[in-house]
Amino acid sequence: MEGLPILSIIMLSPLAACIVLMFVKEESIKLIRGIAVSATSISLMFALYILFAYDKAKGGYQFVEKIEWVKSLGISYHLGVDGISVAMVVLTSFVIFTGVFVSWVGIKHRIKEHYIFLLLLVSGVFGVFTSLDLVFFYLFYELAVIPMYPLIGIWGSANREYATMKLTLYLSFGAVFALLGILSIYFTAGQMTGQYTFDMTQIGKLSFEANYQKWVFLPMLFGFGVLVPLAPFHSWSPIGHAAAPSAVSMLHAGVLMKLGAYGIIRIAMGLLPEGAQFWMPVVAVLCLINIFYGGVVAMTRKDMKFMIGYSSSSHMGYVLLGMATLNYIGMNGAVLLMFAHGIMTALAFALIGYVYDQAHTRMAYDFSGLAHKMPFIAVAFAVMGFASSGLPGLANFVSELMIFIGAFRTYPFQTVIAVFGIIITATYMLRALRNVFFCQSMPEWEHLKDATTFVERFPYIVLIAVLFIVGFYPAILIDVINTGVVPLVDKINGVSTIAKAGM
Repeated sequence: MEGLPILSIIMLSPLAACIVLMFVKEESIKLIRGIAVSATSISLMFALYILFAYDKAKGGYQFVEKIEWVKSLGISYHLGVDGISVAMVVLTSFVIFTGVFVSWVGIKHRIKEHYIFLLLLVSGVFGVFTSLDLVFFYLFYELAVIPMYPLIGIWGSANREYATMKLTLYLSFGAVFALLGILSIYFTAGQMTGQYTFDMTQIGKLSFEANYQKWVFLPMLFGFGVLVPLAPFHSWSPIGHAAAPSAVSMLHAGVLMKLGAYGIIRIAMGLLPEGAQFWMPVVAVLCLINIFYGGVVAMTRKDMKFMIGYSSSSHMGYVLLGMATLNYIGMNGAVLLMFAHGIMTALAFALIGYVYDQAHTRMAYDFSGLAHKMPFIAVAFAVMGFASSGLPGLANFVSELMIFIGAFRTYPFQTVIAVFGIIITATYMLRALRNVFFCQSMPEWEHLKDATTFVERFPYIVLIAVLFIVGFYPAILIDVINTGVVPLVDKINGVSTIAKAGM
């Protein structure tokens, strides 16, 4: 595939499907669904190609595409992926591919518009993970967030108006701070070199003054941290999860939350390494709030979507802890957990949505003994719960273990505390599994039907297979991720060494 613009194909296939869908009649439901499946299949196929074709020995940015856009301002359509980006592109491809099938079953009205906004959103996500130009990075970042407003506001459940408004305000507010940091970097880099550019690969070669890095890193951390979500800016997230339709919840928890962490890694840490050295110890403390507050509140929630929503905030705390280590094993674990958590939460929200579509309730204590009527869904829910609890053999275990090993070298006290968060996770996950599926069956739920058709079962089978494959053979991702982590950690530690040598 030499010379083929693979990254553009991955990103633009969903966008092209959006344009085609505009000319399709609303009544042509099979055609609408077929177009959505075809577009996401193309993205998934090429995402898997770049995973296996990525040259690990060479490393760096590969599959690069660059077209000058506004030369006088130093803006270009510049795409490329390193090991970290590849993992995120593959994650996004799996989540949107399975999400299309979940919407196939769950969305009953205004189907065409739903798929248009869903595919528009994922085009923005692909753009963020592949952009090497700060302007296009920010443009795609906004494109990934804005469709959430109609997706939740139109197809969401109860309290959707409040959820959409709070989500939009929080994320827009955070995005403004990220933009201020980007513009500051642009003008400062231009003053240093006399050549203004938004090219991350060029800016990354510069060494900004230490105090400048420390203060500009903060708005970047805050701006992208809102989307992670980093405490104390996390309250919007579970509400958004609960109100969103199933496929949107899958993308929200599975992918959008990773945009914030990726922004911190790619821009804040990548361009401001001394700022990372200065502020990451603070993140190592704040992440404990994520882990324990999210976990404890999840344990008290009766609504299963709220439970998974707060659980997601808790798990992202582990990602932040891995990032804060600034060492190879911790950073590798953080990126791998971003992938594993994305697949796991996509599975969780898809399963909860399936039950809700039939029972019209998500309250865990309303159910009992559903395994009798829904054995396939019960098994899938059990796998999801075990993955969330860190059971060996599933992807989450490997990533969390790497984070704990890496974090113990740098923050032993925080690591010991964070480990207890696993007990909290296992408590609410196993309790929900027991209450919903394995207690005595109730006659009012005898009408519920299991997932039996290909379309119903296929997305769950795909997501479960990914969790097991990565769990049993993590090297399939770690070897690629490591090629992106090593130069980043070397750059940060190299700055530290120079700084110490000059003291």
